[in-house]
Amino acid sequence: NMIAWMCAKSDQPDYGDLIVFKFPKDQLIFGPMQIEARIDQDTDISEQLTLWSQKGSSVIRGNLLVVPIEKSLLYVEPLYLRAENSELPELKRVIVAYDGKVAMEETLEEALAMIFEFAPEAAPRTAALGEREDLSTAELIGQAGTLYRSAQEQLRAGNWSGYGEETDRLDEVIRDLEERTRA
Repeated sequence: NMIAWMCAKSDQPDYGDLIVFKFPKDQLIFGPMQIEARIDQDTDISEQLTLWSQKGSSVIRGNLLVVPIEKSLLYVEPLYLRAENSELPELKRVIVAYDGKVAMEETLEEALAMIFEFAPEAAPRTAALGEREDLSTAELIGQAGTLYRSAQEQLRAGNWSGYGEETDRLDEVIRDLEERTRA
């Protein structure tokens, strides 16, 4: 059971300021270990992980990201496959968990589409806040994938400020998606 979520701001002038979300004690909020267990219990995911873990390759489960959205949490975990004779792992799947649902797909866009039950479309660029209302839900899902990949690139480059900016933008897009699915 998760009781709180904490992060530090990485942009100026608020660099280093902490944000803490405290969850109600009377509600069950799944923490990372419970989500990992739910992922492991999914028969389709478990079957695929077992297949990939056979001789000659290994599965590397990336860090489970917990993204707070309004009064809910979105969990995202990348899966990498590394060949026995290679040091460089390859991103193979992205797992998304949200509101009791778990999906594993080749891209973040596809996983979000499964969770939010929409067909994914690639967005050519990321729209500004005022422009997003003109985008279709499928285009927003594509935009979320673009922002996720950009954030991962910033993270690999060690650009924490850029990573924070991209995840903030991703959070806004996911909030828009959540609002649309409630309507």
